[in-house]
Amino acid sequence: MHPILLFLHLAGVVLWVGGMFFAWMCLRPVAAVQLEPPARLKLWSAVFARFFPWVWAAVLSILISGLVTMLVVGMKLAPVHWHLMLLLGLVMGGIFVYVFQVPYAKLKAAVANQDWPAGGSALGQIRQLIGINLILGYVTIAVASLGRLLSML
Repeated sequence: MHPILLFLHLAGVVLWVGGMFFAWMCLRPVAAVQLEPPARLKLWSAVFARFFPWVWAAVLSILISGLVTMLVVGMKLAPVHWHLMLLLGLVMGGIFVYVFQVPYAKLKAAVANQDWPAGGSALGQIRQLIGINLILGYVTIAVASLGRLLSML
């Protein structure tokens, strides 16, 4: 992999997976305990408004750098674990697009309308989907780092 493509790929992974880890494991539990629903929903809406543009950039960086590398090597010659990473990345990207288009849009509308039950429902769905993507992200990292070893077995 060309060093610039590798940097873009890894920088995108660090941003996206690291951001999900922070949101899920650090911010979420503290916000749930310390903030009442209106303040918590406003916080999350504002956090996502700042984080999601970075996620879009990360997703594009990861997918483009990975695809370019696979095309340069040749899809048939690319190691099996690269194909698995591509599949997992596409699933994760699809989940993110859904989160952005559906529950995040509902969260923003609920906060704007001060509809706290609807906002809580949307945030719960976002939380579940980010949890799934976080797990998929770590599985993808495992495939990336252990894939060559696994293909030798």
